Amino acid sequence: MDFAAILSAAVTGAIGPVAAAYALAAIGLNIHFGYTGLLNFGQVAFMLVGAYGVAISVSVFGLSLWLGVLVGVLCAIVLALLLGAPTLRLRSDYLAIATIAAGEILRLFYRSSYAEPLTGGVFGLQRFANEFYELNPFPAGEYGIGSITFSNRDLWVMVLGWGLVALATVFVYLLIHSPWGRVIRSIREDENAARSLGKNVYVYKLQSLILGGVIGSFGGMVMVINTQSANPDSFDPVVTFFVYTLLVLGGAGRIAGPLLGAVVFWFVVVFFDALLRQAIAAGYISSDIIGAPQAGAVRFALVGLGLLLLMVFRPQGILGRKEEMVLNGR
Repeated sequence: MDFAAILSAAVTGAIGPVAAAYALAAIGLNIHFGYTGLLNFGQVAFMLVGAYGVAISVSVFGLSLWLGVLVGVLCAIVLALLLGAPTLRLRSDYLAIATIAAGEILRLFYRSSYAEPLTGGVFGLQRFANEFYELNPFPAGEYGIGSITFSNRDLWVMVLGWGLVALATVFVYLLIHSPWGRVIRSIREDENAARSLGKNVYVYKLQSLILGGVIGSFGGMVMVINTQSANPDSFDPVVTFFVYTLLVLGGAGRIAGPLLGAVVFWFVVVFFDALLRQAIAAGYISSDIIGAPQAGAVRFALVGLGLLLLMVFRPQGILGRKEEMVLNGR
């Protein structure tokens, strides 16, 4: 087997556009879960409305891509208000139920025949990011070091994705180290204590939900701009649990946790995928046991096993602290 090719593929996946999109979604979820203690099980819903805000604005209404970005942000704000207003005064598990249901309801609505004139239904919308690619400053060709290379198109999306990740990380750092950040961390620890000090816990939670949802919507935008395709089935509930996985892996409640988690998660996933496929092709693994079509499922099973061991031996993640994993269930 060509281990150099396997490692190259893993590194490429770890720093590619998809990893950047998931890092953005995880940064938003870190505000919810890591810093405020909100059990948002529907981060994919914010990604979906952000992605379709761009796609529908350009493909259906003929607006500029940049106006589409603003529409996506507004959609995320409206969704946060709709989800948070009735649930954030209640226990945290009500928000969890509402968000996971909202994500699946939105996915099914966007793929329905009723919404097809607007969303493209099961076929989705395509070719709406040409305005972005026309600004590509990189000449046609391959860029990289050794066998780790990217096309000029992928490199341009990576500049966008990781640039947004850097901006979001700095924004969260400043936010968390501000008086507002100290309040939401106190809410995570004991919201009754924060309330006794005169803080409006409900308003702070709603602000946190909006901010994290908006950052998550940018993750959805990067994802669909990368593929030039917005399909509702790309935003199923599994995406949220991938985001949770890489957040816990990196360390919830830590500024660099989502970044490290995204890089490590996609490195491991792509590494196992390439390893399994080469082992099957070389005959080290019989195709009667695992065929190439099953390699994708097996890689996630192996990643799941690794995460199980992580939760046993280091549940706080690579950078996290155990106390960051404690939630106030009231």
